[in-house]
Amino acid sequence: MSDETPICSAKSCRVDAVWVLAWNNPKLHTPERRKTWLACEEHREHLSQFLGVRGFLKDVVLLTEWESPEAP
Repeated sequence: MSDETPICSAKSCRVDAVWVLAWNNPKLHTPERRKTWLACEEHREHLSQFLGVRGFLKDVVLLTEWESPEAP
């Protein structure tokens, strides 16, 4: 596990991430697969809308509550 603080996935943003946006592209990924973007408070809505309009957004969870599906 890395000691680095996760940062927002928005372009040019270097703010600490607060949210996990779980998504998948059904044309490329199996239904259970989840890719993730991280978001700060300011960019959560923008990134969610970007994924949502495309039908990719599956869930938005606080980073402190996120458990990766791959976790044992």
